[in-house]
Amino acid sequence: MTPTQTLNHEHKVILLVVDAAEREAAKIEGGGAVDTERIESMLSFFREFADACHHAKEERHFFPAMNAKGVPLEAGPIAVMLHEHDQGRAFLRALDQALARVKAGEAGATGAVAGALLGYAGLLRAHINKEDNILFPMADKILSPADQETLAATFERVEAEEIGEGVHERYHELAHKLAQG
Repeated sequence: MTPTQTLNHEHKVILLVVDAAEREAAKIEGGGAVDTERIESMLSFFREFADACHHAKEERHFFPAMNAKGVPLEAGPIAVMLHEHDQGRAFLRALDQALARVKAGEAGATGAVAGALLGYAGLLRAHINKEDNILFPMADKILSPADQETLAATFERVEAEEIGEGVHERYHELAHKLAQG
């Protein structure tokens, strides 16, 4: 797979959990209880797979490869993506804090959980759309076959050495479990 195909495939896995998060938020908004264990699993998935694995590949390898071909990091599409990664991390912190408030029995905290889930899901859905339809086609045009080969090998090395053997697969399984759920 090319680097953009790898990232696009990861997007499909992430969207499974985004869908589950939206359903969970709707359940909460409809008066259902906050399933803290399920939402903590989503939070773990989003932090470990979407951010520490997927966004890290983009930030540390993919965006710099595009930058080397003349796409600026400080303005334009990459700057937008980086800003949205930061916004996503803020939503995840808010979700973590809201879950703690729910566990502490704080009245009204359930709305904060639903709001953080919906905010993050909406941000991620729009973010993935921009990457899949704007940034990735741009990268496929400017990255040479040799650039893409090098980047694909880097992604494989990151998976094996930094993320760890079997971790990626474990999060794929979790995504499918949450999607069924």
